Amino acid sequence: MNRPNPRVTTVLLARRARALKRHLKEAAAGDGHGVHQARVASRRLREAVPVLAKGLEHTKAGKARKKIRRLTRALGSIRELDVTVALVDELARRETFPRLALEQVRAHVIRERDKRLQTMTRRIERVNVSKLERRLGSLSAALEAADGDLWRKTLATRLLQRSKRLEAAVREVGQLYEAERLHRVRIGAKKLRYAMEVAAETGTTAAGQAVRTLKRTQDALGRLHDVQVLQTHVADIQAQPSTTTLSDGGLEVISRFLEEECRHLHARYLTTVPALLSAIENSRATVIPQLTHSRPRNVRSLKMALDAKPPHGTPRLVPAAGVKHGS
Repeated sequence: MNRPNPRVTTVLLARRARALKRHLKEAAAGDGHGVHQARVASRRLREAVPVLAKGLEHTKAGKARKKIRRLTRALGSIRELDVTVALVDELARRETFPRLALEQVRAHVIRERDKRLQTMTRRIERVNVSKLERRLGSLSAALEAADGDLWRKTLATRLLQRSKRLEAAVREVGQLYEAERLHRVRIGAKKLRYAMEVAAETGTTAAGQAVRTLKRTQDALGRLHDVQVLQTHVADIQAQPSTTTLSDGGLEVISRFLEEECRHLHARYLTTVPALLSAIENSRATVIPQLTHSRPRNVRSLKMALDAKPPHGTPRLVPAAGVKHGS
């Protein structure tokens, strides 16, 4: 007897679980590439679990999600410092910055990374990966046995909520260079992208273009965030009681360049805004209807319900001066 093909949801879950397991061993050893890949895998799996588990009983999905979240957080601080070291090395290859100052910054970041690596390793070891695998296996079995596709409506609602939050963040910051507000846009784009990836991987064809547009915005703001992190390390060194005066002027040269680079990257982000707003609107018009198999008027009803009770802390949308409409 031929075995039935697995559901698209169980295939998606298994693929993401394998990716996390594959890279986690490298990450635990401190490999930079492994840390990055394991962190991305943990975020993708963490996004999928609550959506797929909606309405299913006895899956222990909540406990699985907590363990995945702990892994994401453990990997996060090391990943940030790996990126910072890579950025310092990038500046060094240009051969236009004072060598002594760059070496001082790099040594400072490496010392911090070594300290955090020990913490990361301990945190990963505390997560029972075998138990996590069993809980994901339980969820997979429940998905195969489920009669309906409640996850589709759950994902549609999630996409709508996150698109509203992202649009609100984009409108709020407008064309300002304001770190905290831009950070909210970056996080909003990241969260919407991960949810949109679930839609794309489960057969919602319209989601693919939205993912690519969101990624472009996320890349621009991610690079801006990386430069800002390096700025904080340079500032930390400048604030320390100086042990040598040889690199003081060099640190100032680096600091001025990083500030200019932030302004340049902010301008790059602004060029992505029209396409981003268009992608948000198109996702409401195409992705959500495909997920729910409903006509657009039913999607509008869902939007009206969410409008009545906006997410906590989400401002009402108002047109932002200077923002033209076109991951």
